[in-house]
Amino acid sequence: YKPGRFSFNVPGGRCEVCKGDGTIKVEMYFLPDVYVKCEDCDGSRYNPETLSIKWKGYSIADILNSTVENSLKIFENQPSIFKIVKTLDDVGLSYITLGQAATTLSGGEAQRVKLAYYLSKATPFKEGGVLFVFDEPTTGLHFYDIEKLLGSFDALIAKGNTVLCIEHNLDVIKCSDWIIDLGPEAGDNGGQLVYQGSRDGLTNCKVSLTGAYLKQHLKNEH
Repeated sequence: YKPGRFSFNVPGGRCEVCKGDGTIKVEMYFLPDVYVKCEDCDGSRYNPETLSIKWKGYSIADILNSTVENSLKIFENQPSIFKIVKTLDDVGLSYITLGQAATTLSGGEAQRVKLAYYLSKATPFKEGGVLFVFDEPTTGLHFYDIEKLLGSFDALIAKGNTVLCIEHNLDVIKCSDWIIDLGPEAGDNGGQLVYQGSRDGLTNCKVSLTGAYLKQHLKNEH
């Protein structure tokens, strides 16, 4: 078998009833379309011949349904695959599955997938460094995963790159080398440059709401 046998995007190993989608679209005319599990492959996306092929007891469908966290154990002795899966775990994506559709990822998750892609490459950066821009990458993250994400940012910076992050999370703000605070409030009451500089300067800025919350956050940590 060639690699295409295990792809659900091309004919050969996929289920031809659902064309490798695992679901069947039911048109509801005046209502939104409904997607139901394909009865022929039971949502696995593959035909029986492909599913009969096992590696360490896992079929290709089992692998794609495995979370990143579980995949670390599956591929622990496969260095080239383990390295890629480990970078996904390092950026706080231990809970997603390997076969999860890109269209189901949130904006923050999609940004972290791309970050993992860069970190997994042996020589991913051009000479002189790269500017990475992130927009609220911590949205929905557990504080433990935020800590792992910050570690990934540190890895980027250590390689001579620059990280620009639009963020409200105080744990991210407190670790920043340079902070630009826009406000003083949101919407029509914002848009002004309230402060720019170091973290210590922000906590002493009387007109910054961010500074006031950050000061209390740091106080609570001690």
